Amino acid sequence: MIGLDISSSSIKLVELAQDRGGNLMLERCGIEPMERGWISEGNIENFDEVVGAARRLIKKSGSRAKTVAMALPTSVVISKMIILPGGLSEREMEVQVESEANQYIPFSLDEVSLDFCVVGPSTTSAGDVEVMIAASRKEKVEDRQGLAEAVGLTPVVIDVESYASRLAVSRLIERLPGGGADAVVALFEIGAQTSAMQVLRHDEQVYERDQVFGGAQLTRMLVRHYGFTAEEAETTKRAGGLPDDYAAVVLQPFVESLAQDVERALKFFFASTPHNRVDHVLLAGGSASLPGLAEAITQHTSYPCQVVNPFGGMEIGRSVQEKKMRREAPSYLTACGLAMRRFLR
Repeated sequence: MIGLDISSSSIKLVELAQDRGGNLMLERCGIEPMERGWISEGNIENFDEVVGAARRLIKKSGSRAKTVAMALPTSVVISKMIILPGGLSEREMEVQVESEANQYIPFSLDEVSLDFCVVGPSTTSAGDVEVMIAASRKEKVEDRQGLAEAVGLTPVVIDVESYASRLAVSRLIERLPGGGADAVVALFEIGAQTSAMQVLRHDEQVYERDQVFGGAQLTRMLVRHYGFTAEEAETTKRAGGLPDDYAAVVLQPFVESLAQDVERALKFFFASTPHNRVDHVLLAGGSASLPGLAEAITQHTSYPCQVVNPFGGMEIGRSVQEKKMRREAPSYLTACGLAMRRFLR
């Protein structure tokens, strides 16, 4: 099974294997860029073009997988933690979940795809269990299923982007000092237009908010300073060959602005929750590895900041171009979490 992460600017593919000891190996990974407008706010607007990009990516990767895990944007999924009595049969739990879901979902249940999973014993009610329910409009799920089938794959998991990235980052938190025990970790996934912020503690999400900043601002600065078209700016960002004054005139001001945005997002988190600190800031996404960004965030916030490599601690397969992979690694966080679902089903 492969993990296929679709964003507004690209499709990311990850395929993992596991040895008998449970150690993960990165078999394949790849990124295929897409043009603006093909994906808008998580919706597939240009279906045929996105199918073509996915086919090119799968072909270039060399994957022979027949199944795929994909994800919906967090913004189109309604999630709710509920408490149910322990010991219910699967059918009894389904009936209870549907009854509870009616209270939280502003659509008819006939119009939504609904799923649930038992998280574990309730911490507040003896004998009961915590159950996470998630629902989305059926057409959102069917779009992802249709895309998978159009490229010859069988969709076996339709996840939520924030859940998948949280699964992938849990491995990295375990590698922090002290095994990440009791650590409050702020994860920023920097996208093109928006950045997803999650704050995690004990493998649980304590805060989530989309932030209106992202890598597209750097593209706009390149257009403004050098007269590129938006397409030329994107291509030049990926391929290099920028003007000699790029670092001083464009990159440094953008990095400073992004660090200030992260600082403001953390201050808002502190103001709106009982928390008053984070122990680590982790960066993912296409702009995460910009030179000097992690250092600038540490300087602005006083919290240690690092760029994530979701493949840290994994063996690297022979078909992986390791140098390229390490350069692009922060972009693969969600796709890696999706690929990990293969071993959790």
